[in-house]
Amino acid sequence: MRDVVLVHGAWHGAWSWRRVLPLLWAEGARAVTVSLSGVGERPGVTGVTLQTHVDDVVAVVRAEECRGAVLVAHSYAGVSVTAAADVLGDAVGPLVYVDAVLPEPGECWSSLSPPDTKAERRAQIAADGVLPAPPATVFGLTGDDAAWVDRRQTTHPGGVYDDPVHFDAARWSARPRTYVSCTAPPLASIDPSRARVAGQPGWSMVELATGHDPMISAPGELAAVLLDVARS
Repeated sequence: MRDVVLVHGAWHGAWSWRRVLPLLWAEGARAVTVSLSGVGERPGVTGVTLQTHVDDVVAVVRAEECRGAVLVAHSYAGVSVTAAADVLGDAVGPLVYVDAVLPEPGECWSSLSPPDTKAERRAQIAADGVLPAPPATVFGLTGDDAAWVDRRQTTHPGGVYDDPVHFDAARWSARPRTYVSCTAPPLASIDPSRARVAGQPGWSMVELATGHDPMISAPGELAAVLLDVARS
């Protein structure tokens, strides 16, 4: 079975995979998480750029001495994981995008934001240097799950928002790729990425009837998808 490397999205941390990890371990998968700089468990890191987050992912994969690992990106991490995979070569194999941003070479996270969202986020970054976390209800979470996430979310470093991503599209498209689309409710800001997946060959598409944070709201279903890929 392949190793599984889990990379959290914006405002989150490695903590967000807490419910998925034991399900992967129980089936014999060696699963590890990445803690991105300036967010989650590492809020004090300053001067963070997209390259910082790419380096975070690369460092964990290399430290774990992975070969052909499944690299999993949630949400914003689609940008950093796409670039990291290009650097890592055969240390990683299949890519899994969990309701994630799907960039093209030279684009930024901001490239896939609606104009009003882009303007609001740039104003926040100009004022404070960071992006404040939205309430967890935005991700389709309710009750105790929403409260749990709200307690743990942090601001996200603004330096990553307009940084372009660089990768070789031919190498990227040669990798096995799975997109996990979360549909109940769908997060509108991910719609452009979903549309790209629908228009590109080579994807395995999986729909989960849950919100944008399936590692929290549907950990069993998400773990089953990841295990299928890890066994490939």
